Amino acid sequence: MDVDSQPTMEETILVGDDLMLGPPSPLIPQEIASHVLEGVDLCDGILRNLFLCLQINDIEPFCQDEIVLYRQCAEKRDKELRQRLQDSEHKLGLSMPLDEAKDRAAQLQSEVTLLERRLILASGIEGMEGFRQRWSLHGRVEDTKRRLEALNQGMAKRSTENTKDEVKGDKRKKKWFFCFVIKGYCWSLDQPGFSARVKSAGKWLQWSIHNLMILLNLG
Repeated sequence: MDVDSQPTMEETILVGDDLMLGPPSPLIPQEIASHVLEGVDLCDGILRNLFLCLQINDIEPFCQDEIVLYRQCAEKRDKELRQRLQDSEHKLGLSMPLDEAKDRAAQLQSEVTLLERRLILASGIEGMEGFRQRWSLHGRVEDTKRRLEALNQGMAKRSTENTKDEVKGDKRKKKWFFCFVIKGYCWSLDQPGFSARVKSAGKWLQWSIHNLMILLNLG
């Protein structure tokens, strides 16, 4: 094995800033936090071990295993949380009163606009502090946009389903007018066996009229 081909310690050392390579962890709204967070591994135990290691050793090179474990756990956690956030917004768009859903969409859109303005202001901040602010704000903008998109999709799907129900209701009403009452029942024109029932009803009607005439003559 070629020793020179192996990465050196300097090339593989991870530091705290390496945890900011991906998007930041999503912010969970309080009103849906219980549903979104249920059953999710929050990586709090691994994070506690990382902090403990840093307190003992004071520098990151001696806590490489803890940093790697936390980064892997955090990536998995954040991916699941983002999906749950979008699913929750989609369900709200489907189920909550339409006026409240529209108000929620307007609120999310206002939040996106505010975050984008803050992101523009943060672009003038130099150094690591500016980078951290832009990193955090950009992640919040993208997450809020996805939530808004999921909410709008839920409302759009509900509108489509309501339209289909109205069309079905109109068809049922129209079908009622195109039927004949035979022996106290409404027989639709497109109902199987309609022609045979009409012939049978004709014979029944003739028999009824004949009996009625006999009764009138007797009277």
